[in-house]
Amino acid sequence: MTEVNLQDIGERARAASRELARAEPARINEALGLIADALVQRGRAIGEANTKDVDRARESGLGDHIVDRLLLDEGRLTGVADGVRAVAGLTSPVGQAIESRVLPNGMRLARRRVPLGVIGVIYESRPNVTADISALCLKSGNAVILRGGKESIETNKALAGVIRDCLKDSGLPKDAVQLIESTDRSVVDGMLQMRDYIDLLIPRGGAELVMRVAKEATMPAITGGIGVCHTYVDSAADLDMATSITRNAKVQRPSVCNALDTVLVHSAVARAFLPQMAASMAAEGVQLRCDSRSLSIIGENGSDLISRAEPEDFGQEFLALVASVKVVDSLDEALAHIATYGSGHSEAIVTGDYAAATRFTDEVDAAAVFVNVSTRLNDGGVFGLGAEVAISTNKMHARGPMGLTELTSYKWVGLGSGQIRES
Repeated sequence: MTEVNLQDIGERARAASRELARAEPARINEALGLIADALVQRGRAIGEANTKDVDRARESGLGDHIVDRLLLDEGRLTGVADGVRAVAGLTSPVGQAIESRVLPNGMRLARRRVPLGVIGVIYESRPNVTADISALCLKSGNAVILRGGKESIETNKALAGVIRDCLKDSGLPKDAVQLIESTDRSVVDGMLQMRDYIDLLIPRGGAELVMRVAKEATMPAITGGIGVCHTYVDSAADLDMATSITRNAKVQRPSVCNALDTVLVHSAVARAFLPQMAASMAAEGVQLRCDSRSLSIIGENGSDLISRAEPEDFGQEFLALVASVKVVDSLDEALAHIATYGSGHSEAIVTGDYAAATRFTDEVDAAAVFVNVSTRLNDGGVFGLGAEVAISTNKMHARGPMGLTELTSYKWVGLGSGQIRES
């Protein structure tokens, strides 16, 4: 993919964004409805494309967690279509007045939400991102340039083809959604330099990609999203609840950023809780990497699922059926551990102690902090955002699941009757 091609893509996206910003909300909702229906109706073709990606990934020896991310079976595709419909049902923030007041000179001043313009997304492995982000960008009046990973290229092409066909059928610019089909790594170099065309760049992938974008992007970028997620089981925890929560957070979908990585357990309940949790995790094939105190309680028992933790096992985003375990003597020690090893993504406490829960939510520095629930609930769909373009760990512009509002900026609008400035 040459620079000239990227420039052409950028120019077409910019033109499409201007046209999309003028589109009636009903027209955009119609397009989203067509997209959702077409994803199901053309499910066989999408499934065949996905099978090619999955088979190639397995033949290449890629890990199970990557294959899981790639998989877009009938159930998941139906979920993606439902997500598009959910986005269509949301109220668009575009045009909403954030605030409005009359100044002493009689001018009415308001801040109104407007689309950002063109969103660029570089993502790895997960083909559902193609549909999720396209829907959110369309609903918020933004054009989007997508560059997926080579592992999911066939599925991405199939999904983007469906979306662009539906845009054309509904009278909207099909270039509002563009997929860069080249998998050449040099394309990423080019996208990082497209500041004249891309208003916000979002990386969805591993730490290497995120850090590269943070370092090299010439436009504003969302550079968070790496999930090192902890669940702290407090001395006042309901242990059955804690077992259920930790199991769900680790097992329900281990390859995603809000999955559990480390279990911290108060020493007062460690002997009662750890064997119970270990048995629950073992039933799902989870490897537990334990500090010396937790290992002495659980015991290795010749199992290849239990091992001694190495220093690098803390602060690690596993993205697989692996979790580290540590015993702590206090809430203070748990908070200190999270402050040292957390990535600011999703953190949870299991406790029946209101004071402990309050301290945890007040003092943990993360995009989402939970009490007595699984970290897997940090999700745009769960939060009622329809879907998400990313889960941001940034502190500027957007934090946590990014939905429609996070894809807008604002402009000042002044309405007057001839006012001028005298001094």
